[in-house]
Amino acid sequence: MIWTILLLVLLIFILTNRWRCKGEPPLDKGAIPWLGHALEFGKDASKFINRMKMKHGDVFTVRVAGRYVTMLLDPHSYDTVLGDSDSLDFTRYAQVLMDRIFRLRLPYSQQAKSNEIMKRHFVGMNLATLNSAMSRNLRALMKAKTTQNQKDWKEEGLFNFSYSLLFRAGYLTLFGGKQNNNPIDPLSVYEEYKKFDGLLVKMARGTLRQEEKKTAQSVQNKLWELLAPAGLTDDSGSSPWLHAYRQFLQEDGTDAEMQNRAILMQLWATQGNVGPAAFWLLGFLLTNPEALMAVKREFSQNTQMETTTGTPLMDSQVNTPVFDSALEEALRLTAGPFITREVVREKTLCMADGRRYLLRKGDRVCLFPYVSPQMDPEIYHEPQKYKYDRFLREDRSVKKDFYKGGKQLKYYTMPWGAGTNGCVGKQFAINTIRQFVYMALTDYDLELCDPNAQMPEINTSRYGFGMLQPEGDLPVRYKPRNTH
Repeated sequence: MIWTILLLVLLIFILTNRWRCKGEPPLDKGAIPWLGHALEFGKDASKFINRMKMKHGDVFTVRVAGRYVTMLLDPHSYDTVLGDSDSLDFTRYAQVLMDRIFRLRLPYSQQAKSNEIMKRHFVGMNLATLNSAMSRNLRALMKAKTTQNQKDWKEEGLFNFSYSLLFRAGYLTLFGGKQNNNPIDPLSVYEEYKKFDGLLVKMARGTLRQEEKKTAQSVQNKLWELLAPAGLTDDSGSSPWLHAYRQFLQEDGTDAEMQNRAILMQLWATQGNVGPAAFWLLGFLLTNPEALMAVKREFSQNTQMETTTGTPLMDSQVNTPVFDSALEEALRLTAGPFITREVVREKTLCMADGRRYLLRKGDRVCLFPYVSPQMDPEIYHEPQKYKYDRFLREDRSVKKDFYKGGKQLKYYTMPWGAGTNGCVGKQFAINTIRQFVYMALTDYDLELCDPNAQMPEINTSRYGFGMLQPEGDLPVRYKPRNTH
C-alpha cells in the first residue's frame, strides 16, 4: 500500500513537474508538488502576484494546482494577448468555469451569437427602454423600503442595501417578476442567489467541501426552478433581450434543463457586479465629504437641467464628469477580474519594450489589471487612496492621459475588461449605478451610523471574479427627505 502511494506521488511529480527552457518567462513552481502556489494564490491573489512581480518582473510563469499560468503585468503589452485569437483561446477556460459554476455545457459557437443578441438589445432605443424600466423599478423598490411620512431613521448595512435593491430592480427589468404577471418574487430570487454567490469562488476553483457541495446543488436547483419561466413567452414579463436569448437557445437545440442553467449564468453576468460597484462608490462618497459634496452639486445642476430640457439623468448623453470620475476611481480600487486565455499553440509573446518570451501550448496566460495598471504607483500617485477627481482635468473635462515608463497608456484602468472579455452591458450598468446613487443622495437623507467609520476591507479570496466584495459591511441610516 505504501509503495503504491509512493509510486503515485512520483508519477504525479513526473507528469506535472517541469523546468524553464531557453526563451521562456521566469518559472516559479512553488514548494509543494502539483499544488505549487495554489493556496497562496487563492487566499490573496493580489498580494501573491505583487510578490512574484517584485521577484521576477512583469512577466513570469507560476504553477497553480497542476496548471502553469503566465502572468503578464505590463499594460503596454496587453494587446499582444487581447489581439491574438489564433494562438490564444478565450472560450476553453470560459467553458471550464461555466461547467464548474453553473454545470452548464454549451457549444463554443453559441458565445459569439449570444454576445450579438446582447449587443443588439443594449444600445440605442432598446437601451433607452431598459433605462426607463430600470428607473421605474428602482424607484418603486426604494419607495417600498420606507413610508412617505417616515421620520425615524432606518439602519442597514450599505452593501446589503445596495446589492439587494439593484439586484431586484435588475431582475424585474431583465428577467421579469411579480410585478410583471410573473408569480416569482424577486426577493426570493435574491435570497437564493446570495447563497449561490457566497459559494461561487469555491465552485470556480473546485474546492467545495462535501457539505458545501450539497448546499450548492440545492441552491442551483432552486434557482433553476425560479428562473424557469423567464423569457419563455412574450407575456412572461421578461425583457426582449432575454426572450430573444431564450428563443435562440431553443432554436439551437438546447434542452430545457440547460436553458435554465444558461439563464442563471446570465443572471450572474448581469446582476453580480452592479450592486457591489454601487456599494463601493456610495461608501467612498460617504467616507469622503469633499467627494460627496462635489457629486451632490453636480446632481443638483443636472436636476435643474432635467427640469428645463426634459432630458432624464438615466440618458447616456447626460454630462456628469464628476460622477463619472468618482465612479471610475471606485472601480479602479475594487474591480479585480482576471483576463485569461488558453495557449492552444506555441506563441512568442512580444513585449512592448522588445523582449520576447515563448509560451507553451497547454499553459494559460493571464492579465490582472488590478495590479497593473490600476494599483500601479508608477501610474497613479498614492494608488491606495480614493481621489474622486483623479480622472478629471482642472476644467472638468475627462482625463485620459496616464503614463508608465514615460509612454502614454492605452489601458490605464480596465474594470470593464477588454477584447472578448469586454462588458457588453457597460453603458446600461453605468446608467443604473448613476440613477441609484442619484436617488439615494437626492430623495433620501443617507449617512454613516458612525461619522468616523472607515471602509471595510476587501474580501481577498474574490480576486479574479469581477467586482470585489467587502469583509463585513458599512452601517448606514436613511430616511426620505421632507422635500420628496
